Amino acid sequence: MSLNPATLLEPPARPRGPWSRLSGVQLFVLSFAGLIGLGMAGFLLLPGLYAGPRLGLVDALFTAASAVCVTGLIVVDTATYFTRWGQLWILLLIQAGGLGILTFTTLIIRMLGRRSALHVETAAGAGVAGKLGDPRALLRAVVTLAFGLEAAGALFLWVAWRHDFPPGTAVWHAVFQAISAFCNAGFSTFSDSLIGFRERPSVVLSATVLIVLGGLGFIVLEDVRERFLRRRTRRLSTHARLVLATSGVLIAGAAVVFLLFEGERTLRPLGTGDRVVNALFMAVTPRTAGFNTVDYDDLSNPAMALTMGLMLVGGGPGGTAGGVKVTTVALLVLLLVSRLRGYQHVSAWGRSARDDAVHAAAGLVVGAIALLAVAILALLLLEPGGLAGHREHFTRLVFEAHSAFGTVGLSMGTTSELTPAGRLVITGLMFVGRVGPLSLAAAMAFAGERRAGYRYAYDEVAVG
Repeated sequence: MSLNPATLLEPPARPRGPWSRLSGVQLFVLSFAGLIGLGMAGFLLLPGLYAGPRLGLVDALFTAASAVCVTGLIVVDTATYFTRWGQLWILLLIQAGGLGILTFTTLIIRMLGRRSALHVETAAGAGVAGKLGDPRALLRAVVTLAFGLEAAGALFLWVAWRHDFPPGTAVWHAVFQAISAFCNAGFSTFSDSLIGFRERPSVVLSATVLIVLGGLGFIVLEDVRERFLRRRTRRLSTHARLVLATSGVLIAGAAVVFLLFEGERTLRPLGTGDRVVNALFMAVTPRTAGFNTVDYDDLSNPAMALTMGLMLVGGGPGGTAGGVKVTTVALLVLLLVSRLRGYQHVSAWGRSARDDAVHAAAGLVVGAIALLAVAILALLLLEPGGLAGHREHFTRLVFEAHSAFGTVGLSMGTTSELTPAGRLVITGLMFVGRVGPLSLAAAMAFAGERRAGYRYAYDEVAVG
């Protein structure tokens, strides 16, 4: 990833060229777009990537965007359409996109944390972020952590598969799935994703742990390590507590709901233990990994609605997951609780959240809902049968849009049936869904430097 951390934090005082005049946000968005362009060019030009015909322009763009944005939506079967070299190209794009996301968001949260660490006023950025040293050391720490967790995950998966495949094949499957799971990408070298291993708890749980760790974010992982392994801090940061607590509630609650509604449907052929493991996996993968152990076209309506809700929420800031992030949801829930209790400020664990963080959370949710509404309307207008009133077709398109915006990768089998125009809409959703929330975080980081020294007079506006 050609992302220069120093450029994000300390732009040069004297511009020396067109690149030096770009802001950190602009540099990030352009570097991501450039990486997608490089991936598309590789699919169009590199030899030996395909077992069959070469991808066309739109499909090459779609696949590159899906890999770089660590989404996992596919228009062709990754396991059979690509050779080992083609799968390696996809894996490199996933790794570059995943590390770029980790690096950029960690740097942004570090900036937010350093700005407010003296007063410990923010629930979205304080903690170890201000203690991680200079950007180069931070970048090294992020890369080391990512590679270390991916290697450990690959080892566990290889142990589970070492007797199922030839040695080299087992290693390749383990490495690909480990990187894809940690980066929350959802690409798989198996045509049915992990459905064939849903009665293998070692495989399902290994993928579950990798997805969760990648989605929590580097800030949280480092904070936990400092607190419990090195015992250098007295308490977890408010940010880490919010991410861990909200993620735990969402995972546990969703697992119970999936077990309740799918235990006698999609999970019925499984034993009791495997039902629990797969219900847990179903609660984790929509936030936002894209692997599946069941056919999502067979889900009940309550389970489908819950899955789309989890896709919209996503994971933690500074991680590889997409969505509006669990801290956003946590802040809005805390805001509601505070208002119901008659309190003016949002607080948790004896710490108050900054008002601008709460406002940003509300704005992010409103923007996400508006963007999804526009994208769904566009899909209904562009796709055959979108205006015919078929509720099943409508549900599939809504599910696809949520999956793309949340960079999830789950599908009801609609992706390969989309028209070129529909695929371009989904490509745009994947890109905006990945860079949009991060750009907002960057804008928050610099908001203090652009505040006007005045405000307009107050006036009453009725609410509710």
